[in-house]
Amino acid sequence: MESDVSSDLKTCLETLESYDEIEVISENKELPRDVDSSSDSLCSPSVTVLRPPGVAGDSPQSDSSVPPSSPIQKYLETDMPGPAKGPRYKLLTEGDLQVCCLNHTRTVISKILSSKFLRRWESHRLYLNDACISSKTPMGFLDMSIPYTALQEVYVVSRWDTNHKFCIRLVVPNGSILLQASNAYIRDQWYHSILWKKNIFKYQNLLTCSTRPEVILKEMKNLVEMSINTPLHDECVYQVPIDIFSRLLMEEEESWSGRLFSEELISTLAPLLENCPPSAEMCHFFSRHCVSHPRSPLVSDALTPVVYRILKHNVDFGKHPLMKKLVQDYIQALYTHNDNEEVINKFVASVHGPSSGCPHPRVLPNLVSVCLSAIFNIFEISAILEERNHDQIQEDRASRIDCYLQVFRTISEYDDWRPGLAQLLQPVPVPDDALTSPHFIKSLSPVIERIGTSTDCDTHQMVLGVRDGKEGWLDIFCPSSLACIDDGVLWGQMLETLLGCCCKRKRFVAALMAKRLGACLLLALRENRAAQSALCLALEWDLLPEPDQRLTVATTLQSTTSGSQSYAALCQRQLHLQELHKKGGPRKLTLPSRSTDSDVIRLLSCGALGNLECLSLAFTHVTSACAEHIIKLPGLRYLNLWATQFGDAGLLIISEHLPKLQVLNLCETPVSDKGIAALTAMTNLRKLNLNSTKLSAQTFEVLKSKLPALQELDVRYTEAW
Repeated sequence: MESDVSSDLKTCLETLESYDEIEVISENKELPRDVDSSSDSLCSPSVTVLRPPGVAGDSPQSDSSVPPSSPIQKYLETDMPGPAKGPRYKLLTEGDLQVCCLNHTRTVISKILSSKFLRRWESHRLYLNDACISSKTPMGFLDMSIPYTALQEVYVVSRWDTNHKFCIRLVVPNGSILLQASNAYIRDQWYHSILWKKNIFKYQNLLTCSTRPEVILKEMKNLVEMSINTPLHDECVYQVPIDIFSRLLMEEEESWSGRLFSEELISTLAPLLENCPPSAEMCHFFSRHCVSHPRSPLVSDALTPVVYRILKHNVDFGKHPLMKKLVQDYIQALYTHNDNEEVINKFVASVHGPSSGCPHPRVLPNLVSVCLSAIFNIFEISAILEERNHDQIQEDRASRIDCYLQVFRTISEYDDWRPGLAQLLQPVPVPDDALTSPHFIKSLSPVIERIGTSTDCDTHQMVLGVRDGKEGWLDIFCPSSLACIDDGVLWGQMLETLLGCCCKRKRFVAALMAKRLGACLLLALRENRAAQSALCLALEWDLLPEPDQRLTVATTLQSTTSGSQSYAALCQRQLHLQELHKKGGPRKLTLPSRSTDSDVIRLLSCGALGNLECLSLAFTHVTSACAEHIIKLPGLRYLNLWATQFGDAGLLIISEHLPKLQVLNLCETPVSDKGIAALTAMTNLRKLNLNSTKLSAQTFEVLKSKLPALQELDVRYTEAW
């Protein structure tokens, strides 16, 4: 019997000796899967162990010698490795495993207790915490948590025996802990999760304790490389390093203010942001780099995929204002290059994609939102600072808004984006100060032109107001508007497109006559076909309730060759309109603002204004040159020249040829005593307005004595006041 005991003890010792001899799989050797022990004999156990590769977190099943390229490599010409090949795993933070504790002491009793026959397994629910591994039921082998700092090695044991073959070995100072999973996939998932938690804890401590930027930068590069190479496919795999870096930027922001360290840090962080949005601290850091070093090559290289991802995935910039600020500063930085417009065009082309349609629906609204917000901010800041240095503020404002308007111009060139852009711009979402800026209007005009002259009905209708009573771009670019800088050319093009497609309707033409009759008359005088067509439609459909309005329209149409042809064709269809031009024209006529001498001369030369008694040229651009044609109206009794450039020369002419004139308004005109003195010949004057003119007190007394019929004389803001 003693011999039998000795034999069994010898066998156990031999088994334990063989236990210490393990086969290590190299980095390029594939891990065997589900391989049973080659022998059930205790004397010939076979153990295969996978130790962690050179970079913690590499997959034991993949060949990482040739990593796949990452999309960021087209922007960064570096050798940053890509994600590992092979299976992908979700990060585990808790789960059920079998646990066994082994003692590494060399005493015979310890080896006997750790032998295969006496080994005991316990069921535990393990938690991978931030700093340690713990059990839900702290008893037995895991009565105390295992800190990550105590883990000397972590590796996979793929062949142990027939019953316990899916194991992970955690080497601790006093022994080993075996974790058994139900299959190889779950085993590898736990393996990579433990490695990830262990290394994250290590890097957190290193980055927190280090103070030298070059040391921190080196450890950050290692952390980023580990995050990219790990086979774990989980949001927190990228988010946790981003959170670590964000805390560093928040605490040590001034340490990275230099251009060299700043560019190194951006190059390091860029691969992480390919899969995750940047934090608020990162956005602030990137924005500061764009402002401080706008021509840095990393702005257009490393930050392009970051901005692209923001535009693709952002839902609400209101919750992420620093992301919006980053995109704005990025666009501003691109525009500082010598070929600024070409750089902006390439950027917009890259976010649109090479296909005819952009595959990402959020890119357009996000890009437009960013640009509109920047324009509002620029005009708001300029209004605050304008009193200090007006010229410099105006120049700076123009240069800053150009980049965002260039984005709009480039967007409008894409057929698939143009309808969406038109819809976003339909409410006229720009500040009022922008609409009075000639530079802004001139830069935006190509965008509105592409929208307003588009062949697509849903697109060109967006130049109308978003609802009744709300002005649209058609109203903004009206010739009578302050925003019009091209004498109504663009307005005429948009009107032609609307009348030629979907808006040749009574409702539209009636609204046009009610709001923009003066603009139509002005462009009709300049032989604009669309305006003449609109006036003809108004006459044909009887949309002008006042007789004087109909007479004015008929007279305007007959003042040009093309208008006369259109009116003649209309009279052939509507016989009752033939009587309009026989009635001597209207009694009252008001020319729209921005009318010039040539417009007045063309209108008054048609010879159909024999009945005209009241003529208003207020707020037009007429001068004394039109006086020769005004005197051809012998029945004129009322003449309004308020805020025109009508001067003394014209006043001398009308004072001789318009004896029946009873009301004359010369408010805010450049007339002086030389011309005003000639008014003494107009004995029928009853009302005379000389407000804000160069009237002297002496001439004022002469007027009062020579014009006995004068009932009202306004001389405010003159020398005689």
